[in-house]
Amino acid sequence: MTTVGSRRESTPRELTRVGDRISFVYLERCTVHRDDNAITATDVDGVTHIPSATIGTLLLGPGTRITHQAMSVLGECGAGVAWVGEQGVRFYAGGRALTRSSGLAEAHATAWANRRTRLEVARAMYRLRFPGEDTAGCTRQDLLGMEGRRLKDCYRLESARTGVPWRRRDYHRGDFSAGDAPNQAVTAAAQCMYGITHAVVTALGCSPALGFVHSGHERSFVLDVADLYKTDVAIPAAFDAAAEGEQDVATRTRRALRDRIKDTGLLDRCVRDIKQLLSYEEPRDPATAPDRMTLQSDGDTFVEGGRNYGDEPIW
Repeated sequence: MTTVGSRRESTPRELTRVGDRISFVYLERCTVHRDDNAITATDVDGVTHIPSATIGTLLLGPGTRITHQAMSVLGECGAGVAWVGEQGVRFYAGGRALTRSSGLAEAHATAWANRRTRLEVARAMYRLRFPGEDTAGCTRQDLLGMEGRRLKDCYRLESARTGVPWRRRDYHRGDFSAGDAPNQAVTAAAQCMYGITHAVVTALGCSPALGFVHSGHERSFVLDVADLYKTDVAIPAAFDAAAEGEQDVATRTRRALRDRIKDTGLLDRCVRDIKQLLSYEEPRDPATAPDRMTLQSDGDTFVEGGRNYGDEPIW
């Protein structure tokens, strides 16, 4: 008897590139199941079918239940899955990677492990965030000061553009509703960006924990990458949502952010930026490259796995 679990696994060539996917889908108070190669969300309004291979990140909010078969197809398609809090503003857990190569993970670890290259990547991140700034020779303190000034300018300009009053950034970790509408919107946008970039980082096989600006947290690199797009994607979307009123500001922020991500091609840009920052050279044809497991030998030599080398020389 044929079962869902016995279906063959998709090859990398058959999977949708992470840069071409829907940025995120947020679900709450429903049951997520599998129907062939799609997932279904069942709630009081009925059943909604969602092609799993087109999802960048599935955000599972309160009241959601997901079956083993649904997680199986999402994992096979390399979709990021994140369990989040009410309105998607807290991140609890995430899923697996799309890539089957360790190339980017090794480039990430190499750049991070050397103090000099770690600072060089941090400077490059600030150049991406703030075009026109000269970060050559900047210390960590210089970079932090630059960030503080630019963020204050961004909040001021967005307030003037949208007419939304802004006093200061006021984030209440344990009480989302304690902030005013623009602060709630900024928080909602930031948390959605963390979920999206977490999915991209893990899909590429990088380590979420090895940050170049942030440090000491299991998602330090995720925060690094999300901050690259804070001033031109997340904050403007938040102020656009806050300008429409105080009710349901988190929901409107997600919608505004999703539109802005699509319009700016952010997922594809995020993939390119990560590879550039880590000085990663793409294989000539990664789509047709076979899944390959090698063993490390001496002199930076790699030999084929799945063989016994006890009775034969490697050289």
